[in-house]
Amino acid sequence: MYKLEDIPMFSALGENYLRELQDQIHIKRYTKESIVFYEGDQSEYLHIMMEGSVKLYKTSPKGTQIQINRFSAPGLIAEFAVFEKEPFPATCEFVTDGAIGLLHYDKLYEYLNQPEFSLELIKSLTGKVSLLSALVHKETILSSEAKVADLMLKKVTIFNRLKNNEIASILNLTPETFSRILTKMKKEGIVKIENHKLVILNQDALFAIIENNAIKNCTNCIAEFKAKLGYQDE
Repeated sequence: MYKLEDIPMFSALGENYLRELQDQIHIKRYTKESIVFYEGDQSEYLHIMMEGSVKLYKTSPKGTQIQINRFSAPGLIAEFAVFEKEPFPATCEFVTDGAIGLLHYDKLYEYLNQPEFSLELIKSLTGKVSLLSALVHKETILSSEAKVADLMLKKVTIFNRLKNNEIASILNLTPETFSRILTKMKKEGIVKIENHKLVILNQDALFAIIENNAIKNCTNCIAEFKAKLGYQDE
């Protein structure tokens, strides 16, 4: 399990501060598939990933999970909601066994006058904004086939670590759609499975899929994405 000083936000604090904070943190252990918090829950605690990996997802009005991202220790989860005292914007579920450190925000505010601490908090928040921007781009611009190609180019190791239904969930595709696309790519000689691992045979073809199949067939993609998440325009 990671220590508090392994978290970038706390790494610049002196030993006295770290010891004081460590005494204030309650460590809670979770098993795989345990829910840390649900979308809409309130919390007065900063959630610090000390061990394991989680996924964050929203649930559409039809009950479909729309995965936002996955995070692994060490790091922070949903810190914006805690600082803004707003409900959690997504559900957090462990995909492995793990542990969360809970730190009450009253104690956290005492350290905001320290420049190094505040800078790391800003970095963490802006990083999450970048992740959300990437998600919106993927969901509103890339077709299903282009999303698979994009993931192969960026994180091919995911295809060797996770099951097909887990990868489909990350891409917000049905397992059937993902399986169909993967089968098509294998038949066309773009990829192959060798020793239970995905091997890219034609990288240029993947780039071509992204370029030629980028634009979804929708007249207002942003509006459709918001509707998928359950947001309604005023």
